[in-house]
Amino acid sequence: MATTSSARPLKSRLWAWTQLFLPHHLISGLVFRVTRWRAPWTTWLVRRFARTFGVDLNEAAETDPAAYPTFNAFFTRALAEGVRPLEGDEGTWISPVDGRISQIGHVQSGNLLQAKGRDYTVLELLGGDEELAAQFADGSFATLYLSPGDYHRVHMPVTGQLREMVHVPGRLFSVNTGTVAEVPRLFARNERVVCLFDTADGPMAMVLVGAINVSAIETVWAGLVTPSPQRQIGRWRYAEEQGLSIRLERGAEMGRFNMGSTVILLTRPGVDFDPAWQPEMPVRVGQRLQVGG
Repeated sequence: MATTSSARPLKSRLWAWTQLFLPHHLISGLVFRVTRWRAPWTTWLVRRFARTFGVDLNEAAETDPAAYPTFNAFFTRALAEGVRPLEGDEGTWISPVDGRISQIGHVQSGNLLQAKGRDYTVLELLGGDEELAAQFADGSFATLYLSPGDYHRVHMPVTGQLREMVHVPGRLFSVNTGTVAEVPRLFARNERVVCLFDTADGPMAMVLVGAINVSAIETVWAGLVTPSPQRQIGRWRYAEEQGLSIRLERGAEMGRFNMGSTVILLTRPGVDFDPAWQPEMPVRVGQRLQVGG
């Protein structure tokens, strides 16, 4: 049975709509600065955060809370070697993040499901490029939500050659379940970084969506992409003949969130995700997303 707006908790609905009036970028800019302070209470904050959100520091490359000089260093921590084995063979698509499946399935004539009763288009998600959007109009998609307690680096779901990066400015609504269910076209309204790759299975888009308190999005080849003062769409193209050849292997780190958010994965038609994966299911880096493999 579909969940109606009136059936959702009033507190969740009020928070969602209060965000319409908040200065998203100002708040996130303050978070950017505060989480980079070398404060004497950082170790206490790391311990408290880890307890509150169930962070397993035994999985981290650095297990000692006192070793993190800033809260952001802890938040973007690396994992220990071998704690996220890659399932399947080299051609199998895997989860690029630790998190939870928000939505997964097939793109329906260029439309993506955001939540029950709400959808948006591939065209607006990718910044209005019709030729680009057409490549994913009937493909597959996975929307993956990273909660505050999750590991916040993003990895390659399959080996790919970077073709283009697009920065799309926008708002910074929260991407938690309640707000996603309430705010129309949220993922097409929030600031985001679109990373386009060519793979053995055709084009792939990885969309890193910003959110309130997500003070920065970065990639391994460009460093910090946001925050940015630019309020127009920015594009960077990567061509081998220009000496800008960037190839990332399956499972390699491709970027990270400084605070939590969402990754939207788009594939061409013919790449089918396993129907066993359903909304609200937890997923980890390296787990098989694709049927077979």
